[in-house]
Amino acid sequence: MRLERNISQANLARHLDVSEGFIGNIENPNYRDKYNIKHLNELAKIFKCSPRDFLPEKPL
Repeated sequence: MRLERNISQANLARHLDVSEGFIGNIENPNYRDKYNIKHLNELAKIFKCSPRDFLPEKPL
């Protein structure tokens, strides 16, 4: 979603009040950093969607 909307990691980090490195770690499969529920709620506001859009439909 970030790339589709042409939002930089730095811009997204500012909106979420986290470091740019944190966003990079989340997007890198070699790191275990994850968004928390507060982040998901803020992301939903930014991307104008539901927080559920970031969760799997069924348990993993």
